[in-house]
Amino acid sequence: MLEAINLKKAYGNMEALKGLDLTVNSGDVYCLLGANGAGKTTTINLFLNFIEPTGGTAKVCGIDVTEQPLETKKLLAYIPEQVMLYGNLTAMENLRYFAQLGGHDYAPDEYRGFLNRVGLQPDAIDQRIKTYSKGMRQKVGVAIALAKRAKVLLLDEPTSGLDPKASNEFSQLLLQLKADGAAILMATHDLFRAKETGTRIGIMNEGRLVQELSTDEVSHADVERIYLEHMHAGDQYSQKVA
Repeated sequence: MLEAINLKKAYGNMEALKGLDLTVNSGDVYCLLGANGAGKTTTINLFLNFIEPTGGTAKVCGIDVTEQPLETKKLLAYIPEQVMLYGNLTAMENLRYFAQLGGHDYAPDEYRGFLNRVGLQPDAIDQRIKTYSKGMRQKVGVAIALAKRAKVLLLDEPTSGLDPKASNEFSQLLLQLKADGAAILMATHDLFRAKETGTRIGIMNEGRLVQELSTDEVSHADVERIYLEHMHAGDQYSQKVA
């Protein structure tokens, strides 16, 4: 569903991504862990075709994102740290707008069904988005993914700033989408959620994917230990270079 083949991105002499090879299949929740500047957001932006690769290929459902960007965007949904919605429109109005933009339309009861499914409070559905908490906005973002029938979800720090209850609710929504067969790639700093929600974890450091873990084969303590070992090794390498 998602494939990076020797994917690279450079800004002048600075290599943000150094030959990434990555595959995310249907039913996968693949969590990218790494410090700021590790290449997580760059990877997400390359799959979205927000930026052009310096080398290599990014594919969505087998389609090269640089060759057919409009086709690939129809297949995916994007939930960033701050979901971009129209504040003066209600959840229903936002959902209808983005669904129609993706080529889908539904009856009013069906739109409400999407919002009910993601756990949005019934009395909030007809309120303006500008009154919503971040957790509520994230739920609308997931409802949009459902209405678009997205095969792929790209998430960039979606639980950042959420309280524990809202973060847990969001994780449960991801597990529902996983059960429906979506391929999910999530950039995150949250080691706990990565272990709880992910099927696989990729640790990135200085533009490289340095290790992959299967979450059913490691404990929370293992994830933290392995992650910190790579971060420490990266710091030592940077000091030698300096």
